[in-house]
Amino acid sequence: MFFQWLKQYMPRGIYARAALILILPVFTIQLVVSVVFVQRHFEGVSQQMSRGVARDIRYALHTPAAAAPLGLRMRQVAESALPEASQRRWYDFSGLVVAETLTDFVPGVQRVMLPDDNLVALYLRGARGTLYKIEFSRQRASASNPHQLLVNMMFFGILMTVIAFFYLRNQLRPITRLAEAAEAFGRGRHVPYQPGGAVEVRAAGNAFLDMRSRIERQIEQRTMMLSGVSHDLRTPITRLRLGLSMLDDEDREPLERDVDDMQRLIDAFLDFARGNSQDGVAEPVDPVALAASVVADAQRGGKAVTLGTVEGNGEVSVRPVALRRALENLVGNAVRYGTHCEVSVTLTEKSLRLRVEDDGPGIPPERREEALKPFARLDPARNQDRGTGVGLGLAIAADVARAHGGVLRLGASDTLGGLRADIVIAR
Repeated sequence: MFFQWLKQYMPRGIYARAALILILPVFTIQLVVSVVFVQRHFEGVSQQMSRGVARDIRYALHTPAAAAPLGLRMRQVAESALPEASQRRWYDFSGLVVAETLTDFVPGVQRVMLPDDNLVALYLRGARGTLYKIEFSRQRASASNPHQLLVNMMFFGILMTVIAFFYLRNQLRPITRLAEAAEAFGRGRHVPYQPGGAVEVRAAGNAFLDMRSRIERQIEQRTMMLSGVSHDLRTPITRLRLGLSMLDDEDREPLERDVDDMQRLIDAFLDFARGNSQDGVAEPVDPVALAASVVADAQRGGKAVTLGTVEGNGEVSVRPVALRRALENLVGNAVRYGTHCEVSVTLTEKSLRLRVEDDGPGIPPERREEALKPFARLDPARNQDRGTGVGLGLAIAADVARAHGGVLRLGASDTLGGLRADIVIAR
């Protein structure tokens, strides 16, 4: 339970955690040294030295002529010269030991004045009630310059921590570069990457490069295979069209509709199987202009599509061809199963959201995950008599969103009452 509570306050970044790993041990060592060494050593030394001075003061009180040879400046003062309270600087910890020791071992002490590191003034009453002021050097009562150890310890501790942090940063930099390359590849971008750093980091980097090469090679091989399949399938369909053109109109028209459906099914399958391999590289694109052009194209086709709420402005690095195809698929699904569609764009500093809403029957919450699968046909949820889709529209949109490092989310539209599809891409 304690570790779960502590975990939420721990830093998330690798640099912050590395700094914590460096600073925490150094701070702990300095704290232990300060408590154990400074407190015990300097406190013990100050007590011993203060006791020696206390013996000299007691002797000087009995023999005033011995005060000067003992290094004590003792004189009688008036009652009005007695300060209201003892004096000590708040950070003078050794002075606290000096004051307590002199008070305990010298009878009649009234005030102990420690104004600086050079002088100690002591006000005390003699055996006959006479008030004396005794001054002596601070070096006789406590160790000289005890703060130098703390200063040196802090200075060299900070210096070595900074040096260690720069060294550790050079070791962490290859890890961050590997994370950036992997994140960029997950979003469909190819970032140059050269393995570096420690042996384990180089091994992870080489494994990533091998994995990226295999994936790109598989995509290329799949694209080449599908191009051949497309050519092989379209050739017999073309021959069918030529053969059907020789039939009478009454027999030819239904068969041509069947051939058109076959062509449309093949094109949809190839679009899904091809994915983003032929959609070029990512480039800065204005998402508002992209959505407006998709809406305008749909309106020219006689579809009831409008551009709704637009929040934010700027450009986002995406693959425009792939993102446009995903948005067109969502709009096509919306107008196929509904009578009206609305497209909205929300652009923030952290994400881009393209929302498509319709007034159709929608999809039940328990079947929305199934709807994102290829070739899913949800007859109870979506009226299949309204179109001739093969269940790839949402799958293609979800694939494009994942290729950009985002996600496709389905929900219920609050404004139109039908399906709400959101493409959310992190910037």
